[in-house]
Amino acid sequence: MNDVSTVRVAPAVLPKPNDPCWCGSGDKYKKCHRGADAVEARKRGPESSSRGIRPGVISPMRSVPPHIPRPDYAVSGRPARIFPPSEVKSPDVIARMRRACKAAAEVMAATAAHIRPGITTDELDAIAHEEYVRRGGYPSPLNYHGFPKSICTSVNEVICHGIPDNRALEDGDIVNLDITIYLDGVHGDTNATFPVGRIDPDNERLIRVTRECLMLGIEAVKPGLPINVIGKAIEAHATKNGMGVVRAYCGHGIGERFHTALQIPHHFDPEAKTIMEPGMTFTIEPMITLGHWQHRVWDDGWTAVTADGKRTAQFEHTLLVTDQGAEILTQA
Repeated sequence: MNDVSTVRVAPAVLPKPNDPCWCGSGDKYKKCHRGADAVEARKRGPESSSRGIRPGVISPMRSVPPHIPRPDYAVSGRPARIFPPSEVKSPDVIARMRRACKAAAEVMAATAAHIRPGITTDELDAIAHEEYVRRGGYPSPLNYHGFPKSICTSVNEVICHGIPDNRALEDGDIVNLDITIYLDGVHGDTNATFPVGRIDPDNERLIRVTRECLMLGIEAVKPGLPINVIGKAIEAHATKNGMGVVRAYCGHGIGERFHTALQIPHHFDPEAKTIMEPGMTFTIEPMITLGHWQHRVWDDGWTAVTADGKRTAQFEHTLLVTDQGAEILTQA
């Protein structure tokens, strides 16, 4: 996970003028944050000010049956800081990753089938949780650095790491499901963005361009080339379409560890010089925005949102570098 600064945000329901301000200063709301909140609402425009995503109620962590093997952080929340000596995986690890990644794709399809106006993101988390368990897998996000849920659900302007809660999805929303399973001692990681009911043309274009960015990044994977060709391809396509590429979060090496030291930027980074080799496994997961690429993070320490309140989409696959290019592992 990347280190990011935390910004205190206003609650979904703002106080009345003479009530104590939400920020905890002890002053009345009208003397403290009311003016700033009004300015921010005007900046976001009518849709964002009325429908902007706010924190909801989070239910307790779901339990995993005791017979299911767990990663090292399942109890403590702290993954061991042990990285493989090489990013190139053995044939045994690759075979296990094929099974785990296929299972992740299946969980994605089963969960996404329930997306509709009126369903809460917590209900989607419950569905995914049962799908993980049915396959004998552990939900990789659950208690990873303390994350409280089994999937990430990122709605509208939420870039990534949205925590499932009691907010019901609304017609016209877009939602990203980020699903990772720990199965056979390895992790399989995938995500995708879906429309909720009927969405407008800008959101349709955002989802389409983001998916195209992922596929262009995958096409850039070739043994012998540096990692930065991936971000170069993604950034060029996003820029051509007038969209931003989030820089604070990136793809990552994956296998027996959820995240290895290998990082995959989605913009062109001349310092990303690691040479791709057959047998490497990593994710490509571009986050594309309708506005700027800058972000901020809610007080929960997880939920990253666009700084300008514009919508964002993401797609992700786990890949294996082959002699010819890339094999997509997270396909059902």
